[in-house]
Formats: sequence, C-alpha cells, structure tokens
Amino acid sequence: MPVPENQASGLQRLRQPRPVQVIAVTSGKGGVGKTNVSVNLAVALASEGKQVMLLDGDLGLANVDVLLGLQPTHNLSHVIEGQCSLEDTILSGPAGVMVIPASSGKRRMAELTPVENAGLVHAFSELKRPLDVLIVDTAAGIADSVITFSQASQEVVVVVTNDPSSLTDAYALIKVLNRDHGVKRVHVLANMVASGNEARELFDNLRRVAERFLDVTLDFMGMVPADDWLRRAVRRQRSVVDAYPNCPSSHAFKTLAKKIESWGRPEGARGNLEFFVERLVSQARPAGALA
Repeated sequence: MPVPENQASGLQRLRQPRPVQVIAVTSGKGGVGKTNVSVNLAVALASEGKQVMLLDGDLGLANVDVLLGLQPTHNLSHVIEGQCSLEDTILSGPAGVMVIPASSGKRRMAELTPVENAGLVHAFSELKRPLDVLIVDTAAGIADSVITFSQASQEVVVVVTNDPSSLTDAYALIKVLNRDHGVKRVHVLANMVASGNEARELFDNLRRVAERFLDVTLDFMGMVPADDWLRRAVRRQRSVVDAYPNCPSSHAFKTLAKKIESWGRPEGARGNLEFFVERLVSQARPAGALA
C-alpha cells in the first residue's frame, strides 16, 4: 500500500537532522575565563538532557582537552591536513558532552586563511549526529578564526571581567563584529565578579558606549562569581559543574544554561556562512518539498 503524501513528508522530516543552536563564546582579551565558561556551560546543558557538542576553536592554543583531562588521538590539525575526518576527532566528555579538540603550539593552525576557517565551518555538515547545541570556544581577540566562528554562530557570548582592558577589548571585538560583519546582537557575561551589582555595572558601562557608537543590541546574560571551587576543579582537570555541583559557580552555570534554553532553536538559514547550515535549510523547506 502506498504511503500517503502527507505521511511521507512527515517521515522525511523525522529523518532529517534537527537544527542546532550554535553559540560562540568569545572575548576581547585572554585571561577572562572564557574556556572555563565554555566547558561549564556545555556540561550544564548536557546535564539538563541536551545533546551538546563543544568545539575548541582556539586553533593554535587549544586547552579544552587539558581542562577536562582528555587525551585526544586526533584533533582539528589532522582534519586540516586530511589525515582524518571531523567525526574521528570527537571525544566523550563529562555528562556525555562531545568534545572536538584542537591543537596547541601549532602556529600553522593559528594562521589559517579565511577560506580554511570557512572550510572548518562547512565540515560540520558532514556530522549526522543528533545535536541540540554546539558551543564554540573561540580564541580571544579579533583574529580571523574568532570572527569567522562568531559570524557563523546564531548567538555570540562575550565574556568580560572587572578589568578596564577586558572591557576595552570587548568593545573592540563587538565593534568589528557589528560594523564589518553585521552581527546585531551580543550577549555579555560578567565572569569572576564579586556580586550581581558589580556584574550589572560592568554590563552597563559596555552598553552605554556600544549604544552610542554601534548599531548593536547588547543583552545582559548574567554573571559567574569568583569562586575558589572553580579553581580547585581546574586543578583536578574537571568541570566545576561536574566536580562541585553545589558550589556558587556551578549554580551560576546552571542558571545560565536555563537562560540559553529560553533562547530557542534557530528557525532558518540567514544566507551567510553558518554551522550546520543544511539542517537550517531543511527545517525551512516547505512541507512535501524534496531534498
């Protein structure tokens, strides 16, 4: 008996990989705890039942694997050199987080061309795994990989601390993303702060300048407190959410994960370079249309 057209269309949609919420975590300068934020957000989301992948996008000075005590056999440098596929690099992290490691100390990886960085983004189209969220831990600053990965994500989180250079460099990064690459919304996360008031003050200082000179909307994502338990977790090469689930920073990451869930999934492709763009296109395809 032939399958009715509407039922066939529904079955086809079930077989299609679902859209992935892609979040770039970045910063204007190093030393603000960006990678710890990326790792712990990934673990917090996975602990909520999400299928989460964590990409180490600091291509030349990678350390996600170090923070999690993982020992990769392959990393993104091997993908670039054609020695393995992206799938071959995936490691299993805490709470089932899928980790894609990069290399450390390879200048060649830190100097990839714009075309090569775009090629890495496109390589994610090869992955057929069910995914809810991809978190991209970028390098700091305004290098091409930072811009490419941020532009190719649906959401950009900029991590700042109570340090004048952190705010100055964060503004410079947001300026480049907005003026040169059309990024219209940025989430700001205050890290290693003493209080919620301090976090809000940092955000307000950045927002006032951005609203005056840029065409961008800044969203106060929240804060992570300065916490000795997080430093202990780093020394143990574990995420604080996994190692010390009841400490102040763990509670903060769980709150941030809830906020990310409220952002929702992307509804369609934007027409530029994007991670998992074919999943967005298939989601937007009218019912009954064939690939």
